[in-house]
Amino acid sequence: MKFKLHFFFSLLYNVLSFILCLLLLVQFLPRLGDRIIATAAADAKVQIHTVETKETSQVYKCHIGRVKRLATAPNTPYLLWSASEDGTIRQFDLRQPHTCNTSSKNCKNVLINLNIYVGAMAEAKCLAINPLQPELLAVGCNDPFVRLYDHRMLSSHSFSEVKKASATSSVEDAKLPHGCVQYFTPGHLPPQLSKDLRRRFRTYVATYVNFSPCGRELIANLGGEQIYLFDIKTHRNVLKYQVLNGTSVSVSSNGVVKSVVDNSLDMAACKNGWSTSTNGATNGYKIPTLNGKRIVPDEKSKMFGHDNSCSALQGLPPKALELKAKGNEAFCQQKFWKAINLYNEAILLAVDSAVLYANRAAAYIKRAWDGDVYAALRDCHRALQLDPNHTKAHFRQARCLYELQWFQEALTCLNHFKLKFPEQAEGNAAKTLERDIRAAAFAETEESLSCKEDNESNGLQPDSSTPSRRRRRLSIVSDQEKDFRTEALDYEQRFCGHCNTTTDIKEANFFGSNGQYIVAGSDDGSFFMWDKQTTNLVKVLKGDESIVNCLQPHPSMCLLATSGIDPVVRLWSPSPLEGNGQYRHIDEVEAAAKANQRRMNADPLEVMLMNMGYRTRFNMSEGSDEDDSGETPIQCRAS
Repeated sequence: MKFKLHFFFSLLYNVLSFILCLLLLVQFLPRLGDRIIATAAADAKVQIHTVETKETSQVYKCHIGRVKRLATAPNTPYLLWSASEDGTIRQFDLRQPHTCNTSSKNCKNVLINLNIYVGAMAEAKCLAINPLQPELLAVGCNDPFVRLYDHRMLSSHSFSEVKKASATSSVEDAKLPHGCVQYFTPGHLPPQLSKDLRRRFRTYVATYVNFSPCGRELIANLGGEQIYLFDIKTHRNVLKYQVLNGTSVSVSSNGVVKSVVDNSLDMAACKNGWSTSTNGATNGYKIPTLNGKRIVPDEKSKMFGHDNSCSALQGLPPKALELKAKGNEAFCQQKFWKAINLYNEAILLAVDSAVLYANRAAAYIKRAWDGDVYAALRDCHRALQLDPNHTKAHFRQARCLYELQWFQEALTCLNHFKLKFPEQAEGNAAKTLERDIRAAAFAETEESLSCKEDNESNGLQPDSSTPSRRRRRLSIVSDQEKDFRTEALDYEQRFCGHCNTTTDIKEANFFGSNGQYIVAGSDDGSFFMWDKQTTNLVKVLKGDESIVNCLQPHPSMCLLATSGIDPVVRLWSPSPLEGNGQYRHIDEVEAAAKANQRRMNADPLEVMLMNMGYRTRFNMSEGSDEDDSGETPIQCRAS
């Protein structure tokens, strides 16, 4: 499928030429004949304009931070919602006269104040209204959680009222009503908030959220990670491994409760030790297993690699068998991107094939992009649901837990594997993995004790006024927020290939008559298109010289508008013929995706220098998928 770029347009109105600050959003109000628009800008104002007369009918100065997003409901043109970096979501009723008091901030239109629950560092980055259930409001913030509110259960108030209430002892009054919100997040990200981010150059931010045309699916573009799709009707709980230790409950350092049940004694109640609910029930899910990225070079164990046994192939349709064979061949050639794409297509044809999920899991682990290990864990989970005796899946499960740094769960899982498969447990692979897990768990304990001793020896107290501790105090979340995060639901689909680290307004959207494609901008100046069913990347086009931030589909035509840093808006539509814009098609789709994965994990300074034309470690290693030497080439000027 080719895309045509439209070049010539005529200017109808120049409504916003008088806005001097950075304009962040322009929104048509629905059912008003495209005559009224709302704008949001860096000056913290929300303004209402009439297109034909170029008049500004209303200026809201309620926010005290940049307004990043506006949202409307299809059948209520008089209601407008805004999300601001001051941590509030406000609701404006255009039928009511409004005058802002900028000194006291007494505007009673605060619907949600994240500062109370998430801390004073909370920032609202995006929001969306469900088109078929306008009572549902999705909110994205400067963390990896997407919040889905029923705003009928919320009442408007002023910023000062909430601040005054939170300062009193009536904590219950500040709580959100029970059942008014549901959190969503990729299951592997909350544990990384306290571990991984200390070693990374980026944070996780939901830069855009939106609902599908049918209102059932919710998409989130997570800055610093991938794009995730959540099903708001069919709840998928985050995977939690159950430790073999009676009925006690341990809470990990990231706040996620890991229920503990002796599954070696009660295999019928909880097969393979997995639970997908916070109360310890299994919900029919079973244990996953995977081989990991760090494989011993000379290890030839059958635990690693794809499954090609005759028993595993029984019942597969001919086309699925063909795709599986091609996927296995790609895997053997270490073309893991291609192997995953082929397994994706095969799984669509054979959704109950354990071997396809297990093989895709192996490819995920070998590719090792951000989120791949957890995706592999989920695949093994599904494989073992279909075939509880899948040996490779059991072993890979322990490897995945180890790679995710869930060391206690990894050790428990490996012990379970050794009980269930004593013959395979005597192999070098199992012994090596156990040694690695125990060493990592010991090192983690030592590091924790060392940090504690250092703090005590330096005389640092909890009330210390050092900048880092002051920042932590501002980021303290409430007990209710901790509960919401613990009960967060997992994703359904994941889309990889783009890069979202430079700007916090980068969009991802549904495209097509039924939202059958996912589109998103990228820091490399391209925009990406995925098939929603398979999650395969099908098209990459050059949309900007620097960064593509915005992608909006036409409501009734097959037309896509994109914009970025360039001072233009480009319109794209499918075309069966060669023509305008064909030079913007990126043929090397896989290379573009790999480069973006490296870009996401690069030092921001290196990325900036690369964009300026300097040679760095990043752009010198773009030709290879792995850096074997681990050394940084040094560039010297000739004398």
